[in-house]
Amino acid sequence: QLQLVESGGGLVQAGGSLRLSCAASGLTFGSYAMGWFRPAPGKERSFVAVISWTGGTTYYADSVKGRFTISRDNAKNTVYLQMNSLKPEDTADYYCAATGLSATSESYQYAYWGQGTQVTVSS
Repeated sequence: QLQLVESGGGLVQAGGSLRLSCAASGLTFGSYAMGWFRPAPGKERSFVAVISWTGGTTYYADSVKGRFTISRDNAKNTVYLQMNSLKPEDTADYYCAATGLSATSESYQYAYWGQGTQVTVSS
């Protein structure tokens, strides 16, 4: 069983930055594509970003493209989400997730989920 633990959330002013981390344990981290999700109106888990198991492929939601960067360190079993130029509408609980499939934006294809870390962006 792959276990995921997010950290790095907090309160930040609009225009500021945060870096979220997601530490994995239990299975071979390097075999999984890793994604970040957050709730959105009408959707429990809305896609934010995903990175392939090699780190060579990344995809982003249009709402975060150019502001957020996903990366991973397979030696540390950790995936990161660097969030810059934060906006109040980025306020949410952020969840990391793992899939044994290829990098995908579909939340139902992720088998493992963390407990989330809260991000609050003040205006």
